[in-house]
Amino acid sequence: MPTVEGRFAELDTGVRMHYRDWGGDGPPLVLLHGLSSSSRIWDWTAPLLREHFRVIAVDQRSHGLSSQPEDGYGFDEVTADLDSFLRILGVERPALAGHSWGASVALAHALTRPVSAVALVDGGIVSLAKGATWDEMAPRMRPPAIDGTPVDTFLGFMKRWPNLQGLWSDELGEMVLSNFEVRDGKIYRALAIPNHMKIAKAIFEFDPGAALTQIQAPVLTICCVQEPANEEGRRWQRMREAGLEELRRVKPGARVIVMEDTIHDVPVQRPRELAEHLISFLGN
Repeated sequence: MPTVEGRFAELDTGVRMHYRDWGGDGPPLVLLHGLSSSSRIWDWTAPLLREHFRVIAVDQRSHGLSSQPEDGYGFDEVTADLDSFLRILGVERPALAGHSWGASVALAHALTRPVSAVALVDGGIVSLAKGATWDEMAPRMRPPAIDGTPVDTFLGFMKRWPNLQGLWSDELGEMVLSNFEVRDGKIYRALAIPNHMKIAKAIFEFDPGAALTQIQAPVLTICCVQEPANEEGRRWQRMREAGLEELRRVKPGARVIVMEDTIHDVPVQRPRELAEHLISFLGN
């Protein structure tokens, strides 16, 4: 793997943000992870992009190695973090590629700040509030209480997880553990459940269709599709299809790519295909 520099930036917002600087001499491309994830999810995709871009992957507040403020988990605060980070690095009009929640962050950022392009990787198009109430969605968006689980037990479960069959490696184990604090051989969430739910509520209230009508930058959306395993899976699929329909209506110039038989964590499962789509979209 090419050398990557792990660094910190002291933001004007009071957050100490960790980021992974992959280098590269091209135009700036900033990679945003999803909820309860970290910059490490891009570890297999970023090296494929650095030949074309200056690639930076950030840990958003309370994720990865970034600091954990007690509040400030709405889109205003998270995009202010990103704005401060970009100013400190002297980055102007970056392309943003966001996965899951990170896609919504990219959209929200592009509403008020200049970007060259926005890539939404299996996120940022579903209006949750149009398909359910918060009381209905909150239990489905609440993560399991796993604090205190022995590392070996947790990794054993992850190795058996059907979506990761054939992908597991020691490196992937490190990527997964980057989402947690490890103390005394046990894992603890870097993002506490109450703060996780604050972000979940912000996602629920975010209207991607309204955002898409306002931003001027080119938009790519990559949707990952699997055969639903149960009614919950079918429900999410219907919501994704509704989001795609609205995207095509409000942003007819957007590029839409559907990746069949692909899990939500596409940067892990199909990094090369993902990188090829981003390179093609961004014109390099």
